Amino acid sequence: MNLKGRDFLWLGDYSKEELEFILKVTAQLKERYYAGERIIPVLKGKTLALIFQKPSTRTRVSFEVAMKQLGGFTITLNWNELQLGRGETIADTARVMSRYVDGIMARVYSHDDLVELAKYSTVPVINGLSDSFHPVQALSDMFTILEKKGKLKGVKLVFLGDGGNNVAQSLLIASAKLGVNITISSPPKYRPSKEVLEVAEEAVKHSGAQIDFIEDPYEAVEGADVIYTDVWVSMGQEKEKETRIKELSKYQVNIELMKHARKDAIFMHCLPAHRGQEVTDDVIDGPWSVVWDQAENRMHTQKALLALLL
Repeated sequence: MNLKGRDFLWLGDYSKEELEFILKVTAQLKERYYAGERIIPVLKGKTLALIFQKPSTRTRVSFEVAMKQLGGFTITLNWNELQLGRGETIADTARVMSRYVDGIMARVYSHDDLVELAKYSTVPVINGLSDSFHPVQALSDMFTILEKKGKLKGVKLVFLGDGGNNVAQSLLIASAKLGVNITISSPPKYRPSKEVLEVAEEAVKHSGAQIDFIEDPYEAVEGADVIYTDVWVSMGQEKEKETRIKELSKYQVNIELMKHARKDAIFMHCLPAHRGQEVTDDVIDGPWSVVWDQAENRMHTQKALLALLL
């Protein structure tokens, strides 16, 4: 399957078969990594530009290491270090960067900026996070679930908290395409956008997955195989902090909530975690937690993505 030259802005652009293929390559690369094959130089001599408008730990380190393990190079750039910070257009930046590098990963506030970047870039553009989507995270999450549960189809995933944030929206599309039954448990105002829900509803017609919205968190997690949460206040939402904490507090993942899921349920979080808010220490550090494997899998999944796109 040839994915070379494609952008990776959101999962709606990729078919079930294409996503499964990326996960298959991820498994192969991770197996070779643990067999001691740390450098697989399929991207020897190629350069990836990493552009950050938002700060990052996992996205930056995982992409840098992934590219270098594929034999390539990275250039890490802060948005304000570029002429973008002084008014140069995104279109002009894209045209110039395309002459220098073989791919661009950008982590931005506005998804529209990412779309603009991809429109004028002649090299693949990868979404490292935007206000609407976090596709590399959701792809890695699907790989982690596959590792831990041995399958995706029929697995029950429950996302609690801000069900309309970038991670939740990406998980919804990934689940709908790959056959994962997803339940979003949140207040009605914190739900995915109409456009994202329409894409997901179309996808489940082919995958057979189920999408549910259950406001009560304890009812939502009954029979759950995977319980997932994310921060309640994302970057750029600081002014809403008090309101969000008040409205989402009953969706905290704690031991009492975990007891209502299946006995072999796992806990996932994309990190960074605000311990004591959306999750308690005894859950994220407890036997249910797979968050550290989940974080590691970002590197393996992105390695597969880079190898296939570049």
